[in-house]
Amino acid sequence: MVDLVGQTKKIYPELQAAIERVLLKGDFINGEEVRLFAEELGHYMEGMSVVPCANGTDALQISLMALGLQAGDEVVVPAFTYVASAEVIALLGLQPVMVDVDERTFNLDSSVLEEAWSPHVKAVIPVHLYGRSADMHGVLNWANAHGVRVIEDNAQSLGALYEMGGSTVKVGTLGDVSCTSFFPTKNLGCFGDGGAMMTRNRELAERLRMIANHGQCEKYRHEVIGCNSRLDTLQAAILRIKLKHLDEYLSARIAAAEYYTAHLSDIEEIITPETKGCTFHQYTLRVLDGQRDALREHLQGAGVPSMVYYPLALCDQPAFRNCGRTVGTLGVSRRLVGEAISLPMHTELTHELQDRVIAGIRSFFRSK
Repeated sequence: MVDLVGQTKKIYPELQAAIERVLLKGDFINGEEVRLFAEELGHYMEGMSVVPCANGTDALQISLMALGLQAGDEVVVPAFTYVASAEVIALLGLQPVMVDVDERTFNLDSSVLEEAWSPHVKAVIPVHLYGRSADMHGVLNWANAHGVRVIEDNAQSLGALYEMGGSTVKVGTLGDVSCTSFFPTKNLGCFGDGGAMMTRNRELAERLRMIANHGQCEKYRHEVIGCNSRLDTLQAAILRIKLKHLDEYLSARIAAAEYYTAHLSDIEEIITPETKGCTFHQYTLRVLDGQRDALREHLQGAGVPSMVYYPLALCDQPAFRNCGRTVGTLGVSRRLVGEAISLPMHTELTHELQDRVIAGIRSFFRSK
């Protein structure tokens, strides 16, 4: 599904020099590389204040804490997403409100947000899934109308673009705060866990930074209850190198996605993903008529990997069956868990490798 080794080999001398620099300096916690990475990522993200942390899940949790939500407050989240987006809501004693997604984009359907509204709703987490932006026009219009805070979950779509107000902006620059992950397979991945929060609000940035550092405003003075969530200096040094190559990586993903689409879009039994503005953290097909699992088995027999992101809607996960509330039947989310299949997608894909995947898919449908 991914080739991290191939990617690493191409920039190995740069990485080796960066790691050696940290090893010889010895500032392994909150070192200079962390500060420099935050500045450089902030520049890439159009002037955002960046607060690094230990992982993407922590970024979501700390953001909710920084916005001052109280136990019992409700947070709207899509029902079709990775568990972390809702997990942090419940962990803080808040209530997830699960809404349906758009079958074309796999992202939160902004048209159902009004139905989700209650006086208890204080925040919404639009997840930019698979490398594609959620409908931020709809989300922001609704949130502004009701005084709801917006936390963008940008773990899978760092570097993606979105058309807003007649201009093109980076995804993750529109909400009150956005969160990302540097898990190794992400668009910008380190060699372990890592994450970051981003905001244009300087005061909020300071609060995020304080909460991530045990609630300290200065050493041994704890203003609020916080946590211990830090990006290692070694990981920051690695990320500084890979950030320089991020647009190159995204271009490779987009080119691979276009190749898949050109060779698969004529198959009636599948729906290829929309390409506009997408960076393709995953290339995810919809397989119709209940054939998804049979296709996966066929591909496995041909030595072709695939993945299902995600096999259950959040509302059907045991942990959430008695947690929060749902809006409507969540019919699209429940259908997608049986249709979605992700193909190999990474920066090192060659047409030769993709042709094997494409041949496997085409042979399955020819045999039907």
